[in-house]
Amino acid sequence: MVRKIYRKLSHSWGPQHWWPAETSFEVIAGAILTQNTSWTNVERALGSLRQAGVLSVEGIRAIPVLELEQLVRSSGYYRQKADRLKGFVSFLDDRYGGSLQKMFATPTETLRAELLSLKGVGHETADSILLYAANHEIFVVDAYTRRILLRHGAITDSAKYDDVRLLVEDALRDAMAAKPSSMKTSLPARMIIHEPSVASQARRSSLGQIYNEMHGLLVQAGKHYCLKAAPNCLKCPLRSLLPDPGKLPT
Repeated sequence: MVRKIYRKLSHSWGPQHWWPAETSFEVIAGAILTQNTSWTNVERALGSLRQAGVLSVEGIRAIPVLELEQLVRSSGYYRQKADRLKGFVSFLDDRYGGSLQKMFATPTETLRAELLSLKGVGHETADSILLYAANHEIFVVDAYTRRILLRHGAITDSAKYDDVRLLVEDALRDAMAAKPSSMKTSLPARMIIHEPSVASQARRSSLGQIYNEMHGLLVQAGKHYCLKAAPNCLKCPLRSLLPDPGKLPT
């Protein structure tokens, strides 16, 4: 089922160009700031950091925390998020001498455990950093992923984060068989496909790219069709894959 979902969405919409960022640190900052808010609010905060010249390890290290709080205010929970940005840079300095490249070279499971040990960094944030900034082979599970897979009978409501992650990873491990298509056949007018960015075009393995695209596609499906309330299944490319296509989920 997971592979069918991937093939159907990639054929319909093509590459999603995730993550929209110009540097690896911008990805990391975005992953931290996007907790409990919309990406629009995150973009405002990132824009403020960029305009202030502090959207970097060096910038976050040097800026006073009270100033940082005001720059990320649009992302909500701004005191917590400023503290988490500072905390990440402190971790990077203490563990890797301030070098993102040294951090990225750490084996996936080791680095994942380290990221999860940081205050306020959960599985989704850690895996977003691993996949989109460090280009490790790991899938990011979010609320959209859970909702879509649950409604299509691929998981149960009791499935834990890593259960879902491993299910998707295993299903897509044959990367060439699930290679994304560049064809776009059904883009709703309101759907925004990001332009290619430095981060989205970073060198990564074929499997890492598959995980990257699958996550982006599921986000689009969740935002525009598989809504939490009143899902728009009639127009969704995945309708034919529902357990009972004639009975729409509630």
